[in-house]
Amino acid sequence: MIKIDEIAPSAPLVQKAARHSSFAKEVERPLPTLPLRIVRIIDRLNIGGPAKHVTWLAASLRDHEFTTTLITGTVPPGEGDMSYFAREAEVTPLVINQMSRELSPRDLLVIAKLVRQLFKLKPQIVHTHKAKAGATGRVAATIYKWLTPSALWLRPRPCKIVHTYHGHIFHSYYGAAKTRLFIAIERALARLCTDRIIVISEQQRQEICERFGVGRPAQFRIVPLGLDLDEMKDRRGPLRQELGIQDDEIAIGIVGRLCEVKHHGLLIEAARRVAEANPASRIRLVVVGDGHLRPDLEALSQNLGIADRVSFTGFRKDATAIYGEFDIVALTSLNEGTPLTLIEAMACGRPLAATEVGGVCDVMGQRRRSQQGFTVWDHGVTARSDDAESLARALQFLIERPELRRQMGARGRLFVRTRLSKERLINDIKEVYRELTGVAAEGTAARAPQFLAQSQWE
Repeated sequence: MIKIDEIAPSAPLVQKAARHSSFAKEVERPLPTLPLRIVRIIDRLNIGGPAKHVTWLAASLRDHEFTTTLITGTVPPGEGDMSYFAREAEVTPLVINQMSRELSPRDLLVIAKLVRQLFKLKPQIVHTHKAKAGATGRVAATIYKWLTPSALWLRPRPCKIVHTYHGHIFHSYYGAAKTRLFIAIERALARLCTDRIIVISEQQRQEICERFGVGRPAQFRIVPLGLDLDEMKDRRGPLRQELGIQDDEIAIGIVGRLCEVKHHGLLIEAARRVAEANPASRIRLVVVGDGHLRPDLEALSQNLGIADRVSFTGFRKDATAIYGEFDIVALTSLNEGTPLTLIEAMACGRPLAATEVGGVCDVMGQRRRSQQGFTVWDHGVTARSDDAESLARALQFLIERPELRRQMGARGRLFVRTRLSKERLINDIKEVYRELTGVAAEGTAARAPQFLAQSQWE
């Protein structure tokens, strides 16, 4: 490969290339001036890790090097709204009311409104998050990029397009036909409308790029999640008292939206099996979150005869502060990226019980052994997402071993505090932007952040 600086001493060669090569014209284009203008687009600030992620980035990338504008849609009824989180961080997003989760003819209006905003804001980087904003945002950014007179001689407006997969919708969300359509759309967007694809774990990169054929390997960068460690509390607070959970009872907590892909019914069924096998076991299941499946899940716990052991708290603004209330933190999703709820639980020193899907294994540490249908890891246990009996055995394994739970929690806390800080996340994203635009950090040469191209979980 020929590098630019290797041919720099030969001025006549560069000048000749400049007259005859559009590539050379791109090389000679001056570096963008600071601060770099970033437009960040997400479909809605609903309960979950992505809302925190984009808020932290929007709040932090506001200095001499970057400015950020956040564009979002609205949260529909039945979903918890985290707009308060942005307000507390002094982030005021531009809101496009028509931007929603589902495919709709209104998406054409959303694209038009996004294009209009992009022409006003003149970004050098457009960074989209999640599926809907990833589709409408990348199409709008591509229109903005090419809708310029210089496009006639194949010189688009200087704007780089980045997309982050916090998870994906390539299985367990929709029927087969709709899933195939979404995969085809994502492949086209990656090929035609994306300069860089960010994933949050190596497992996720393998799924998206290798299993589903979305994007080229060179487009990907791995940027693990980050966490605001200051808001994590590893001590018990008032929740157990509110719910009447005694100190000698084992509280199993799960935090998340009550929707199909989170598969809460599996945990309720597993809890029933634990209680049935050990009638004297003092376990309580605490479901934190809300969603359209809440009535069905409440009915399920009633029908299974364990309603007195299951508490539904609804959405709580102090969700990040209540992990310390639990003895075990569970996650039973059918599909996940890298679940923030597990990382938050680890930061509070709590052992995990999860289904072995997506990027879950990337946060579990070293695999220790497999037995009776479940796997023991450094930070907890996992089971298949369709096996309530194995999950019940995994939960019982943890319940019977308080010292092991303490050790798992300690290892998990160390893992998070050394690898998954919010500050590391912000610095990683800055490096991606510098790499794309050729702008070096102050006092350094522009370079590609090699550490991002490989797994940081190793």
